[in-house]
Amino acid sequence: MDLRSELLKSIWYAFTALDVEKSGKVSKSQLKVLSHNLCTVLSIPHDPVALEEHFREDDDGPVSSQGYMPYLNKYILDKVVEGSFVKENFDELCWTLTAKKNYQPEKNGKNILFPKDAFHLWCLFNFLSEDKYPLVMVPDEVEYLLKKICMAMSVEFNFVELEDFISQDAVQQSGFTVWAFLDMMNSGKLTRGVSRDSVSMAIEEVYREIVGDVLKEGYLWKRGQLRRNWTERWFTLRPSTLSYFASEDRKDRKGNILLDGNCCVEVLPDKDGKRCMFCLKTVSKTYEMSASDTKQRQEWTAAIQTAIRLHVEGKTSLHKDLKLKRREQREQRERRRKAKEEELQRLRALQEEKERKLGELELLKEAQRQAQALLEQDELRRRQQHEQMQQALEVQLREAEEARASMQAEMALKEAEAERQRKRIKELEEMQQRLEEALKLEIKARQDEETFRYTQARLLTEEEDKMKALMVLQEEQEEYILKTEREKQELKQEMENKSRALEEAQRQLEEVRANRYKVDQDVMAAQRKLRQASTNVKHWNVQMNRLMHPIGPGEKRPSMGGFNSSFRIPSQRDPGLRLRQKSEEDEQLLERKEGMQTSESEKRLSQASNGDMDMS
Repeated sequence: MDLRSELLKSIWYAFTALDVEKSGKVSKSQLKVLSHNLCTVLSIPHDPVALEEHFREDDDGPVSSQGYMPYLNKYILDKVVEGSFVKENFDELCWTLTAKKNYQPEKNGKNILFPKDAFHLWCLFNFLSEDKYPLVMVPDEVEYLLKKICMAMSVEFNFVELEDFISQDAVQQSGFTVWAFLDMMNSGKLTRGVSRDSVSMAIEEVYREIVGDVLKEGYLWKRGQLRRNWTERWFTLRPSTLSYFASEDRKDRKGNILLDGNCCVEVLPDKDGKRCMFCLKTVSKTYEMSASDTKQRQEWTAAIQTAIRLHVEGKTSLHKDLKLKRREQREQRERRRKAKEEELQRLRALQEEKERKLGELELLKEAQRQAQALLEQDELRRRQQHEQMQQALEVQLREAEEARASMQAEMALKEAEAERQRKRIKELEEMQQRLEEALKLEIKARQDEETFRYTQARLLTEEEDKMKALMVLQEEQEEYILKTEREKQELKQEMENKSRALEEAQRQLEEVRANRYKVDQDVMAAQRKLRQASTNVKHWNVQMNRLMHPIGPGEKRPSMGGFNSSFRIPSQRDPGLRLRQKSEEDEQLLERKEGMQTSESEKRLSQASNGDMDMS
């Protein structure tokens, strides 16, 4: 809730107080006086020319709130600067105007509240009321405010009295008006056994906490910055400042500590005869303080940390934030309530649909009973026809017996015809028995069907709820199955390609191995031939040396290195050996490729099997 909304709430009460006839309009002279007073308390320069221009005397009749709003927004509210005026003085002006007309505590014969307490409750009501006109406060906010007041008075909140008051006609369906709230407080039902002074002090404390944004107040011992002596001060904590005064009346302010994100609170050990110490560190200074007990120190450190957090988050008021959170919770509860009502309506619709289907089922049962009656009539008619047929046969049989003497040949034919008829009758009787058994089975099946339909009608509601969730899961599963099938097909296609490539590589490898084997055989044959040729050449050299240089008596045999040096064994770099080495390298390369392809195919097969397991 911004400053403009807060000011408009108080101005709305002042405007309605000037509306004596309750017509929604106020005379121009009264609006001029109201505008002048508003400019004074808001510290805005008063512009009488603009006021006279806006409310000219040649205009006829009073002005409504919609007619006054353009001037109020343009010449007053748009010029308001937060912090340049005292909000309490502004509220007192609007309270004075509206209390003269609407606040009459003496009419009930009881007056528990002091005038200042009534003003503070009016300010609290404006702070906690909804941002809708006419202004009302929902019962949850009333309960919250009363609990705060009872907590300040250290008494237990009486919820029964609040329920009784809510049930009265004074409370509207949308919430409390401020005058009904003040009448409830003046009745004394919620403050039985508590003195007026205690109630006043509690209202003052709650007013300073909620409207004045005071997070915590109380006495603390503070250590001086220069003389380092300990002095007891009254501290007041707000979201942005921590002020300390000489006494509880807050008239002589001794200092003001600005809080920001660079501030922090630390607990200190006891020293110098002081216990329950803590310090507040700012950018420039460190303030040492001592509380009365450990609980007070914990409350003060938590409250200062809350103030620093609010400042860091850019929030100017703790209770404004809490009010918004409570409003969000109420809206969530309202949405859940509406959803529950919609669910109940849907269930009622389903119940009506079920009753309609049961009616249709009753109609079907009635039609079944009628069909059963028709079936019984048809069965009776068939039995009568059968009896008539038997009687006719008996007549024919007697006639045949009488004419047997004269018509022997015809009698034989008649006997044969009678035998065929008896067989036919027997078949009909057997068929009749089977039809009766089938009829019994059909009756039992229809009874079972009625039982199953009753069970089906009972489970229909559960099935519909589960069906929705099942359809969603089925759609997701189908999408995932299709995706997995596509991936599986692609993987299968890729595996087939890899398999074909592997088979081709294996075939080529076999060819290379065969070629290598042939080359090895050729190389071995060439080596054998080479060794044989070398042996022959050595032999020929020996023979030739003997022929060319005969050995005389006492001469040594000449060395045969000359001729052998001209002939050398082929080195390992001959083409046959190079072809063999190349074939071996090709074979190793193909084996490595085959191993890589096999490992990759096994990895993809494992992934595909894992995907099938996930799908299942």
